[in-house]
Amino acid sequence: MPQIKKTAALINNKHQYKKKGCFWQDDISSYESAQKANHTQMNTENIRKGGISVETEHIFPIIKKWLYSEKDIFLREIVSNAQDAITKLKRLSSLGQYDGDDNYKIIVKLNKEEGTLTVEDNGIGLTEEELEKYICQIALSGALDFIKKYEGENDTSKCGIIGHFGLGFYSSFMVSDRVEIETKSYTASPAIHWSCTDSGEYEITEGSKESHGTSVIMHISDEEKDYLDENKITSMLEKYCSFMPIEIYFENQHDEECECEKCKADGDECHAHEAPSPINDTTPLWTKAASDATDEDYKNFYHRVFGDMRDPLFWIHINADYPLNFKGILYFPKFRNEYESIEGQVKLYYNQVFVADNIKEVIPEYLLMLKGVLDCPELPLNVSRSYLQTNTYVSKLSAHIVKKVADKLNSLRKNDRGEYEKVWDDIKAFIEYACMRDRKFYERVKDSLLLKLSGKSYVTVEEYLESAKETNDGVIYYASDISLQAQYISMFESQGIKVALLESNIDTQFASMLEQLQGNLKFVRVDADIASALKNSVEASGSDELKELFIKVSGNEKLNVIFEPLKDSSVPALLNISEESRRLEEMMKLYSLAENGDAPAMPLDITLIINTESSIISKLSSLASSASDEAEIYASYIYKLATLSHKRLSASEMTEFLNDSYKLLEKLGNI
Repeated sequence: MPQIKKTAALINNKHQYKKKGCFWQDDISSYESAQKANHTQMNTENIRKGGISVETEHIFPIIKKWLYSEKDIFLREIVSNAQDAITKLKRLSSLGQYDGDDNYKIIVKLNKEEGTLTVEDNGIGLTEEELEKYICQIALSGALDFIKKYEGENDTSKCGIIGHFGLGFYSSFMVSDRVEIETKSYTASPAIHWSCTDSGEYEITEGSKESHGTSVIMHISDEEKDYLDENKITSMLEKYCSFMPIEIYFENQHDEECECEKCKADGDECHAHEAPSPINDTTPLWTKAASDATDEDYKNFYHRVFGDMRDPLFWIHINADYPLNFKGILYFPKFRNEYESIEGQVKLYYNQVFVADNIKEVIPEYLLMLKGVLDCPELPLNVSRSYLQTNTYVSKLSAHIVKKVADKLNSLRKNDRGEYEKVWDDIKAFIEYACMRDRKFYERVKDSLLLKLSGKSYVTVEEYLESAKETNDGVIYYASDISLQAQYISMFESQGIKVALLESNIDTQFASMLEQLQGNLKFVRVDADIASALKNSVEASGSDELKELFIKVSGNEKLNVIFEPLKDSSVPALLNISEESRRLEEMMKLYSLAENGDAPAMPLDITLIINTESSIISKLSSLASSASDEAEIYASYIYKLATLSHKRLSASEMTEFLNDSYKLLEKLGNI
């Protein structure tokens, strides 16, 4: 083959030519024809038309610095091109236009001594004409031409070809001062060698490649020598290429010498002559049917991708093809404690090629604790966050994910109630928050919302209400602190009334939402009301002296004191604070916390319930009637006990309580 060479003179001519309106095209007659046409039109219509010209010496500095926001992406782009070359050849083979039985693979070679990083494939290769068309003209995509010819213009998402923009190859110049291409087409066309500097000047000569495929040899520039580090290249391949569908091998050509004798002398097993293993998994778990994967498969995949050695709580395998086309696996992670970061991580892929990490736009913010992978071939490979925020496909994708999460929760509740209850405490806060943020999500999962009871069992809201028809119809009694409110809980449970546990701020806010959505439902804390089931049917009676005595020892002139006959005679008195006034106080505290201010003092509707069935109260009533000095000590102690079972005592209250205790012990010693 006669040598084909673009001389410096021709390059200079090209530079002069492109300055007049065209970019990297050798047919100068085309330019002259265009100029004549423009001139004629100007004369006839007095209108000037033309194309924007781009000079090589100006565009290449932009490519080197700003083609991608992260330079590391260049390796993804070059490897993706290699994958496309193989995908095209496999497609031609399936169409009967290529008869070959090749072991398709991509090899990434690092040679630190020569300062090169090479990506080699045994794909379709390039003819000289194709190289001129797709490499020597920026932003002309060979992938799109191939798709239009063999797949149809509307079949860009399922053909498996990645590059659609014609820019990926030029990312190599972000780290290189010279790039070479050795290529040979699968046809009978001869091999071609192409070399180009970062100034945009290239030459084409006869190549030496004997088999079909392409090698892109990047001569790493002095400023980017970090890309000759084995660990860095390995890390980049793991990040961007771990799941590409063509086997990828990495070779460090500097480390070819084998130290077998030394290995044997040290008693180690030598692996130098073993066949290399691909660095990627060509069939990642999300590409398989859920029925073909085991629980261990899902757990192992989670450990590998996210580096979290704890097992996830459960997962959702998505394989959608209509109306959306995407696949993925979403995990509900296990958190160690409430102080651990709850931010999840969703990795976005495009036909198994890594695109971006922690893409929040495709997951509603109330489900951001999820970890997972999503493979979306209908999104372009190079997406910006602004694009994701405004793209209708992304909004539909997000809505579909919400639906799949709701379906999973409902499925667990119906088909695996035991396992669902085991994970409920871990996911409860997220599900409640999601319900408060998204009414549609609530409507989907409302039958799967659980209440944890003080006895450590779980019921749905409907199950609770059904079981409480006889004792507390329409009312759900709850505790916010199982230890502090143990006395109340014990009294309710002794009468067969179940007590739910709402132990966080979001629990109580969620309860308020349920009350609004279900008009027949009311949440009442156990220390806010005395249920009728706790009372005896006898008539209550109490003296004014006793009432005044408790008001005095409480230090609260507005204290409401009532007498009730309780079934549990061991409890002399209880404190109740109305549900409404307590919720208002808690809301103000949260508001002031959000505003970094002090909460205003809210008046609480406090009621002291004197149990007329208690023998202690009967004796105290006698002491009060006789104006005994001991009556005040006993009344103060009973009031402090009632307060202690309702809330934690303040410092002054604790001091008074201890003093009363000591006085009672002294009296006991005099008996």
